[in-house]
Amino acid sequence: MSVDGTAAYADVTGLPPLVGRAVQVARQAGFAPSCRPEQGRLLYALAAGAETIGETGTGCGVGLAWLASGARPGTRLVSVEQDARRASLAAQVFIDHPQVSVICGDWREIHRDGPYDLLVLDGGGQGKSGEQPADPHRLLRPGGTLVVDDLTPARHWPPRFGGAVDQARMHWLGHPGLDAAELRLAPDLAALVATRRFAETSGTTDR
Repeated sequence: MSVDGTAAYADVTGLPPLVGRAVQVARQAGFAPSCRPEQGRLLYALAAGAETIGETGTGCGVGLAWLASGARPGTRLVSVEQDARRASLAAQVFIDHPQVSVICGDWREIHRDGPYDLLVLDGGGQGKSGEQPADPHRLLRPGGTLVVDDLTPARHWPPRFGGAVDQARMHWLGHPGLDAAELRLAPDLAALVATRRFAETSGTTDR
């Protein structure tokens, strides 16, 4: 989710119908930090290569709508939202899309339907603010894709945030089981995209 992400859709046209519906619900609910269009387009593209998709932090369903719009028929999508009202609003957005499930609960509820081909960490599990980051070996299939969004683009190394080294970003970029890179989506917005490495027969995660 991005600060004022909902407002970023004010002048955007040609949205997938499901995305437009979710944005309208977010506006009506006064929910500001929706997935921005730049991030949504990335999710739309990545969803096409997945059969199972997980997301933490549904909000009112804007990011999930991008994922569902880009996914192929038969793809299963699961998203977790801790706020009961937002979870209920998002579930209504997808009432006619039985392949999409919205779970109300702590982000760790995402474990029950994994592992995934594509996992989007948006509302828990990113490792921000000192929280325990998600374990990609539990949640991702080998070769699966992980997305950590809503980052300020790094302009030096090591990346910094709030005047200190960004430990959450360093965790993902240096994770021994992942090949990760930062993608700049806008001058003020970036995302980390990582692929889980295939384990060798020795059982290690390094190639």
